Amino acid sequence: MEISAAGRLEVRVTTADVGKRVSVRSLIEHGPPGEKFTDAVGVLTSWDSGVLRITRKNGESVLVRESALVAGKVIPSAPARRRGPAASYEELARVAARAWRPVESESLGSWELRAAAGFTRRANSVLPLGDPGVELDEALTAVRRWYAGRGLPAYVQTATGAEGTQEALGAELERRGWVREVTAELWVGGLAPVADLVPERSGAESAGADVVLSREADGAWLARYQRRGLSEVALKVLGSGPSVWFATVPGGDGGGRPAAIGRCVVDGRWAGFAAVEVDPALRRRGLATAVMAALARRALDEGASAAWLQVEADNAGARALYERMGFAAHHFYHHYRAPRSSAPAGDGSL
Repeated sequence: MEISAAGRLEVRVTTADVGKRVSVRSLIEHGPPGEKFTDAVGVLTSWDSGVLRITRKNGESVLVRESALVAGKVIPSAPARRRGPAASYEELARVAARAWRPVESESLGSWELRAAAGFTRRANSVLPLGDPGVELDEALTAVRRWYAGRGLPAYVQTATGAEGTQEALGAELERRGWVREVTAELWVGGLAPVADLVPERSGAESAGADVVLSREADGAWLARYQRRGLSEVALKVLGSGPSVWFATVPGGDGGGRPAAIGRCVVDGRWAGFAAVEVDPALRRRGLATAVMAALARRALDEGASAAWLQVEADNAGARALYERMGFAAHHFYHHYRAPRSSAPAGDGSL
């Protein structure tokens, strides 16, 4: 908090600081006994009618009454990350998009509208990197019409928590009634340490033996993949990307499903990991480690040096595994869904 030479707390944040990262302290009106103040750190995304909206790193918004402020200041735009390869948000967003390509896309200014018959939100949402070329309300109307014409809900993917992310856009979507349905994180790490990992042994048996790599997802791989009823469109999305590899560990539950699977997309210096799944009866035996190590070695052979992956905030097991592998969070990303009553009719054209 900002403290004056006389030792008093001061508010050194104004409406001119909208868009900047701030730290504020405010009075608690109806808090527990003995607690008078609360603190908030994040991007100041709006200051209207005496109310500040601060978007935290994880995308959550905090509303603070101007009259309740007791201290505040502008702080550096983004904290320095301690681990992982250097990368901008935009670079990672584009790499992740190329690893999960839609079957249909269209540009709206610098926004990309993506559709894949509803298979995953990533391939069926707007990637808004830049200016749509029109006013926001007009852009969102065009987005809703485009997805309605394909029988799909309209989603916009945004990000928070790193330099160049889209806290302001997320706040504007919320003001217009768009609902944040999903929040996850994108993590980054060095590729070589993953390739060097040796799976732990379970008894006398190494759980990491016989990882088979393939350019296509065969029937066994798809049998282990959690999503059911995969369409031809879904198979196209899974196979998309500059250089795609599928990993399979045979010997699962005897029902034709392998013990473990994984997917990796190599794109320049980046290797993106996804769909790492293990037979529940065989977990904690190093299978996920074996799959990722085998894929990482192949990615190294193709010239990659850095790795990324996406993980949901409530997946404690995966987060612990990736931390041990040297990964660290880079930014949060979110999918906002349009208000259900506001989807306009149309033929899908912009």
